[in-house]
Amino acid sequence: MRYEHRFVVKAPLAEVASFHRSAASMGAITPPLIGVRLHSAPDLLAEGDSMDFTLWLGPLPVRWLAQIEQVSAAGFSDRQIRGPFAQWVHRHIFEAIDGQSTRVVDQVTATLHPHWFWKGVGGSMWLGLPLLFAYRGWKTRQLLEKAAVGAAV
Repeated sequence: MRYEHRFVVKAPLAEVASFHRSAASMGAITPPLIGVRLHSAPDLLAEGDSMDFTLWLGPLPVRWLAQIEQVSAAGFSDRQIRGPFAQWVHRHIFEAIDGQSTRVVDQVTATLHPHWFWKGVGGSMWLGLPLLFAYRGWKTRQLLEKAAVGAAV
């Protein structure tokens, strides 16, 4: 399965990349209806780092361990080591449009878990990706563009 979402944020590429590599950004751009609890991760994610977190899908806690890979100025990947999918890789790509705007491309490839329970959980999560990434794009723009306006004043 493959999913892709794109959006543009009025912020320089370096700022967008730094924001996304901050472990705190995950909670900041996760919809309020999906609770997220970060158990462990360095403040700034780098090659080989791990993020251990729980996503709350209503009353269901879903524990997830992701490894950070392929880190560059143009993006990075987080690969599920343990979680609800048999396989999950989320590639974050940052493309400078000009000095003040960046295109963010999220590419997700996944395989559902063979166990019926996790297949159902993963399938439900997969169906929710368009809403999840629409929110993430909106919230990223809100946070980074607000910061840019505040810095210009």
